[in-house]
Amino acid sequence: MATAVPFSPVPPVPPREMREVVTPSQIYLQPIAAPSILGLYGFAGATFMVAANMAGWFGGARTDLYLAPFAALFGGVAQFSAGMWGFKARDGVATAMHGMWGAFWIAFGLLQLAFLHGSLVEPVGAFPAMGYWFIVLGAITWMGMIGAMAENSALTLVLGFLAAGSTTAAVAYLIGMHALIVLAGYFFIISAILAWYVASALMLESAFKRPVWAVGKTKRARMEPQLVPGSGEPGVIHGQ
Repeated sequence: MATAVPFSPVPPVPPREMREVVTPSQIYLQPIAAPSILGLYGFAGATFMVAANMAGWFGGARTDLYLAPFAALFGGVAQFSAGMWGFKARDGVATAMHGMWGAFWIAFGLLQLAFLHGSLVEPVGAFPAMGYWFIVLGAITWMGMIGAMAENSALTLVLGFLAAGSTTAAVAYLIGMHALIVLAGYFFIISAILAWYVASALMLESAFKRPVWAVGKTKRARMEPQLVPGSGEPGVIHGQ
């Protein structure tokens, strides 16, 4: 008859040579500036110049060709880069909005370059392809506006006017109505001015280490714990 072996809840200690050597973990903090400072400035600059032309403030039929390099580099490359840095800042709204609109401005510059070299002919009147561009931009920007409601009211207004301008531009290009293009231009101008304000507020807060211009932060955003250099998560505060 087999002899019962008493159960022991404590596992046996392995030999010294089999024990795992545990080394302490090291964490390296890598703070970065708020990506939206660059992203919103890039967006504001490119959008204001192109929208002012749409609204009839200056220029002629071929002015877009002169604006395309600035729009593609400042509104495109710079803003798209800010969107990618938004990943590091754990800011989903900034990542989506800067990434999408930065890509749009790069594509806008390439499109104008194609018109300049004659590889594509710019349509006169209705421009359905551009209309569908703005359908996509508008649909995503409306969602970005809803996301921004959790952060601050100023950014919500930026994206609200931007989404309204995109929706208006989509209809304008689909049916070829110039008056709606002008209206879309005004929506974009207001969005660009608001974007300049928000970017300036973030930059001044970074420089003075305290809020200088109000952006209407939500209660949830105000209650987020502030990061102290050398502690907490690396990067910037979420929402910037």
